[in-house]
Amino acid sequence: MKRLRSALPLFLLIAAGVALYVSGMLDRFHPTGLLDRQGDLHRQIAAHPVAAGLIQVAAMTVAAATGLPGAVLIVLAGGMLFGVLQGTLLSTIGLILGTSVLFLASRHAFAGADRPPPLLIARIRTGYHAHPVSYTLFLRLVSFFPYGAVTVALAWLRCPLALFLATSTVGGAVMTAVETSLGAGIAASLARDGRLGLGLVAQRDVVLPMLGMATLALAPILVDRIRTRNRRPAPATD
Repeated sequence: MKRLRSALPLFLLIAAGVALYVSGMLDRFHPTGLLDRQGDLHRQIAAHPVAAGLIQVAAMTVAAATGLPGAVLIVLAGGMLFGVLQGTLLSTIGLILGTSVLFLASRHAFAGADRPPPLLIARIRTGYHAHPVSYTLFLRLVSFFPYGAVTVALAWLRCPLALFLATSTVGGAVMTAVETSLGAGIAASLARDGRLGLGLVAQRDVVLPMLGMATLALAPILVDRIRTRNRRPAPATD
């Protein structure tokens, strides 16, 4: 019963994410649907900029906190409606708030274990804690891994809260910058051609953040290799 009570907040968040996904809530943020209403939405944003920004932050917070699949559509919508700079800022704030809620709920769920973990789990956690910054940054900056799943995994690995917040801020800002730039590019491409062109991903405001994300993801690994090489004892000389 103690374990169930500890895991209840996490179960409720996941259940809410599944319910939102099944309800079709993300259809409201699909790029083609937004394009049809873009003029009206821009007028509403201009008339109520604070409320519109809060709605974007709230939508991203709920999506990140519940691990909602397909939440990237909300980030893309932010780029289409608010532009790259403002859209990135709003989506990043919501992402950090939401992932913090999910992380704390996950950590509370995993803290209910009284028995020592199995040997394999103990080894995985030991390997993680040997290089926590490198592994955390890598997981945060590689968009191949679902963001909600990474958040739960970091709580399971007992990532320190300060490290989680720091890497989530850096990784979240980079990821949302890329996706927001892509959303702004989608809006421009659809407005100009009525369809999405292959040249979209070659735009500078999309390519540069992607290169920056790849560099940041590789940097901790390279630093660790350099440190390991420097620690090796020098060969003995006669």
